[in-house]
Formats: sequence, C-alpha cells, structure tokens
Amino acid sequence: MPVAVIPFKQKNPKTRLSCVLSQSEREEFAKAMMLDVVAAVKDAMCRPVILGTEPFESDDLVQVAMPEKGLSDALNEYLSCALDSVLIIMADIPLADEASVRRVIATQSDLSIVPGRGGGTNVIFIRDPAKFRVDYYGGSFAKHMKIAADAGLSVEVIDSFRLHTDIDEKEDLPELLIHGKGKSRAYLEEKGFTLISDKGRTVVERKQ
Repeated sequence: MPVAVIPFKQKNPKTRLSCVLSQSEREEFAKAMMLDVVAAVKDAMCRPVILGTEPFESDDLVQVAMPEKGLSDALNEYLSCALDSVLIIMADIPLADEASVRRVIATQSDLSIVPGRGGGTNVIFIRDPAKFRVDYYGGSFAKHMKIAADAGLSVEVIDSFRLHTDIDEKEDLPELLIHGKGKSRAYLEEKGFTLISDKGRTVVERKQ
C-alpha cells in the first residue's frame, strides 16, 4: 500500500485568500481541503501521512512534524527512510478523487508527476523513494524532471484537471464550487459563497 504524504501548513495558510477569508477562516478552509485530499487517497487505497508544521487534533491520521525545516528538506528526510512507494500530494487540491489518484499510482514508470500551474508540482508518485529527491518552489516541475533524468528514472507526466487545480486565490474558488463535492465546498457554501456570472465569466460572491 503506497504511503500518501500530504504537506500541510495549519497556521496562517493561503494568505492570497485574505481578501475574502479571515485568518481563522483560512485555517478552517485549509483543513477542510486537506481532509478532502485525505478522503481521496484513502479511497484509492493509500495510507495518508500528514507532514505538518503544527500538530492538530486527529484520531485516525498519522502525523509527522517538520519543525525548523523547509518543505523539500522535510520530504527528502522522509523519503530517505521510506520502505514503500510514496505519493506526495499537496493539501490544496480538494478536487482530487479516487480515480485521479489511482491514475497516478497505476503508472508503469519509475515516477509519475502531475504538474501544477506556474511550473509547480502538485503530485509525485515515487516507486523507489531511495532513488529520488524533491526540490520544491521556483519551477519545481522542471527541476523534478531533471532530477529524474539525472538519476536515470523513467517519468510519466499526467494531465489531470482534478489534480492540476490547486486553490490559492479568489479566482480559483469557482472551480471548487462547480466541481467539488467534499468538505471544502461545503465550508465555502456555509460561509455564504455563491457563484455569479460577471461579463460571461463565473466568479464567486460572498453574501454577508
């Protein structure tokens, strides 16, 4: 059973959503998105492990702390000790579902990668973690492709709407309200977010 490592920042996350959500709301929303990702990887028969900057209350999730470490260093330390294949999946892609996760871990290559927007990396499946290291931020998709090539590893690049769509800004929220089915969509609706049409484009509005 692959381990699904989910990096998660609990305190003051998603600052680009400050225009529509307070800090406490952003923290609740980030947790709701993370739990949607957890549900997807569980449905795909992966074992979720939360790599968190802070511990949080949970009875059924394995948590690994990464104090004083950056994301890449924390993940590489985890990979160096991993005994099984590892799926690294970001906590802000709440449209993830069983089918999209299964598509990634079903690869016949040494790695499969789902690019994020702006040259980032949303998901990586690593068949043999001892042979790979990660390097996030600053065009991480290109860096991960080079790391794999230098190590002689085969890579499958997977085009997935559900795993490509990360939620960072107000302009991303319509995708969640249109296509989402989990806790994070329910949270937005609870907070009064609705879809409206603005000059032919669907946007969100928050009712007070």
